[in-house]
Amino acid sequence: MTSQTNPSPLPSLAMGLLAFGFFSSHDAIIKVLGGSYSIFQIIFFSGLFAFVPMTIMMSADKKMDNFRPHHPWQVGIRTVSSLISMSCAFYAFTTLPLAEVYALLFVTPLLVTVLAVPMLGETVRMRRWIAIFFGMIGMLVVLRPGYSELTAGHLAALVAACGSALTSIIVRRIGSEERSAVLIFYPMLANLLVMACVLPFVYQPVELVDLGFMAVVGLLVIAAQLTLIVAYRGAPAAFVAPIQYSQILWATLFGYVLFNDVPDKWVGIGAAIIITSGLFVVWRESCENVSQQNPVLGNPNPRPDAGPSPNPTAPREM
Repeated sequence: MTSQTNPSPLPSLAMGLLAFGFFSSHDAIIKVLGGSYSIFQIIFFSGLFAFVPMTIMMSADKKMDNFRPHHPWQVGIRTVSSLISMSCAFYAFTTLPLAEVYALLFVTPLLVTVLAVPMLGETVRMRRWIAIFFGMIGMLVVLRPGYSELTAGHLAALVAACGSALTSIIVRRIGSEERSAVLIFYPMLANLLVMACVLPFVYQPVELVDLGFMAVVGLLVIAAQLTLIVAYRGAPAAFVAPIQYSQILWATLFGYVLFNDVPDKWVGIGAAIIITSGLFVVWRESCENVSQQNPVLGNPNPRPDAGPSPNPTAPREM
């Protein structure tokens, strides 16, 4: 007789940590570049360096004969939402401490749960509503309206979180019918076209070293996405999804080493409340007979600024 054992989730968890380490490095470089260049210029060049290899990877798929979407309106809304959320996230990273941006972006899973009610028909019971309520309290602790100055960067981070939540919901609605290549191609192409139109008005001559950093930003996106997909394929989503919160540790490290930023206690308290609420929502979705749609667990890439990821449950489709 041969005994079958479930594979250890530890390698997948390690891959998840590596993926979000890539994402956090991506964000730290954006913050460095934001001191010299417009976010539109950064998005254009980093997107260009990501677009070329991603297009080559997609064209290598023999099953991919066209990029015609089955749900053009929803793909269009997702494309616009991705463009807005990524632009806002880039701006927030360039104007606020990294840890503060992450604390606000971490409300995304809570917003996904809220939007899943009208858009997916998800039933959210009292426990998850309570978690969402406390998550919103945590957001107010981070912002401290009336006691701390609210800037355009704070607003941009919140818009990025809302846009990312909407994008995730649309993926949940049409992801089983649309090819991953369609969901990847249109947002990337829209980013390049829109930023190319804006570029003449904001362009600054780019030092060769900085151009290299922009290339690294684009390549880190691809590396992080592919690594995250490997993580999701090797372990249940309930194990991998919470790893996104490790970004707050990277943010604290990068913020201190590179920018001499130390999060104040209110950001730490608010982030802890938001993270706890998000972890509870993930846990409740993973319980049987609680969530029919799994709106949070069903989205492989919760990031608002890194573009769409291929479906991790579809290993042969790109």
